[in-house]
Amino acid sequence: MESSEQQGKYLQAAEAKGLGSRLWAYSKLSGPGWLQSAITLGGGSLASSLFLGVLAGYSLLWLQPVAILLGIIMLSAVTHVTLSTGQSPFVSINNEINPVLGWGWAIATIMANIVWCLPQFSLGTAAVTQNLLPSLDHTWGKALSCLLILAIAITVVWAYDRGSKGVKIFDWILKIMVGLVVVSFFGVVVQLGASGELDWGSIFAGFIPNLSLLHEPASVYEPFLSKVGDFREFWESKIIGMQRDVMISAAATAVGINMTFFMPFVLLRRKWGRQHRGLAKFDLWTALLIPYVVATTCVVIAAGSRFNGKPESAYSNYEDKIIHLNLRSGFLSLSEDRAKEELGAENFQALAPVQQDQIITDLPAVDKELAAMLVKRDSYNLANSLEGLFGSELFSHYVFGIGVLGMAISTIIILMTINGHAVCEIFGKPHQGPLFMVGALVAGIGVLGPFVWSDAAFWLAVPTSILGFTLIPVAYLSFFLLINNKSILGRERPEGIKRILENTFMLLALLIMGSSAFYVAWHKTWNGFPVGQIVLIVFGIMLLIGHFSLRNKKLTKKIEGLEMRLQRINNQLQDSKQSSTS
Repeated sequence: MESSEQQGKYLQAAEAKGLGSRLWAYSKLSGPGWLQSAITLGGGSLASSLFLGVLAGYSLLWLQPVAILLGIIMLSAVTHVTLSTGQSPFVSINNEINPVLGWGWAIATIMANIVWCLPQFSLGTAAVTQNLLPSLDHTWGKALSCLLILAIAITVVWAYDRGSKGVKIFDWILKIMVGLVVVSFFGVVVQLGASGELDWGSIFAGFIPNLSLLHEPASVYEPFLSKVGDFREFWESKIIGMQRDVMISAAATAVGINMTFFMPFVLLRRKWGRQHRGLAKFDLWTALLIPYVVATTCVVIAAGSRFNGKPESAYSNYEDKIIHLNLRSGFLSLSEDRAKEELGAENFQALAPVQQDQIITDLPAVDKELAAMLVKRDSYNLANSLEGLFGSELFSHYVFGIGVLGMAISTIIILMTINGHAVCEIFGKPHQGPLFMVGALVAGIGVLGPFVWSDAAFWLAVPTSILGFTLIPVAYLSFFLLINNKSILGRERPEGIKRILENTFMLLALLIMGSSAFYVAWHKTWNGFPVGQIVLIVFGIMLLIGHFSLRNKKLTKKIEGLEMRLQRINNQLQDSKQSSTS
């Protein structure tokens, strides 16, 4: 089944034989959903899942599955539009919805690809040098790790660019990498379960949506909050703020702006059409949903079981109160906030550094324990915490290191691939060949991540995330308008009860995901400056300009069409007069 026509005939034959044959055919031809899994199962998902487990244990296990479900609803909509029209959504949005949105969508995607490649290389290099090959934990070792990861990514993207056989190789490599991620993290949970360390009742209860953590601390903190006296309100506010931020961020980032851009073009690249619509949606609901839910759930469970409500997990030596080196900065920041609450920020800053350190050292033990529980962990901390479980430091680091490395490499490959598509699209060129590879290599500058990310993160991550979060709700609104646009879809627009159901779920997704993304963007600051609010306001004004500009353009075309029609009628009347007089 090399061609899309052969695939279409195969799908029609399978569908005629019944549900079982149809599902088997869909499973054999799946691909785009796995690619979406590869990008969303990256460093961001790992960090969010870890922190969800640290903060709330099993209480928020429902959050990421719900977020990805809502994201898939919107991806299904843009998939339906793309396969029904055979046209680029970038073109459709520019011509029918709003050119500011179309160009903003493409530019934000390119920015996101380049910027988010940087921490992925850092994540992959850390997995190699900290977990898999500690002997490479030096500058040249990091450089070698980066170059090897980049070489793998370029080779796989090059295979994708070569055509149908390369696409198959590309698909299988990404499926294997996603599989490694899922198996690694699932293996950790299996081992935790076998050791009797998991409370399965609490785990299953965690899949029931519960919004109470938006306005109250998780119950695990109550024994500590009851002992902090006058500072209970401070710690409650801190915990609730952190819970709210991680919940909203997880909801807003389950499906990123570049994922929405990638899906249509990977379908068009495969020359899929109307007959592939069922396959494409099945692919999203299985190959994207299942790996994402399994992997993120396993990380939340592992993190919750090892860190939630356990201040000792933040210490390399709990008796001597020695904090893990990589957690020291976060711990001191929380402790400093507590000291400022007591003394006042200005009074605390007026003290000498030695005095500040002494005040932090003299904080009550319960305050320090709360700070230790709330500090963010990373994959290295989780791998360390599993040493006793696996009975071997080497084995625990290998299991987790392979999973994290698979996450990083697969995400880098997809980010580079998306960038190739985005660059070709904005130049109006075919999505293959030298320009595609140049676009992919532009994202590959993320190889500098391990050496520049800590310094560049402030200058790159904040504006990129603001633009991305700003465009998510607007992009979702565009997909909603596209799938309801009769002039674009014609007879392919959903009708009747199907249309009512699809619109209901899309509006729900738009409301939840859009408001989450808007909240994150609105509260983004840059060195204390409310840049998120300014970007949202400016972009809103630009959208209004784009709307009226497109409206005037359409009106001008209609007037020109009427003038041409009147001119033809006038010419016909003159011809008839001349013929009658002659």
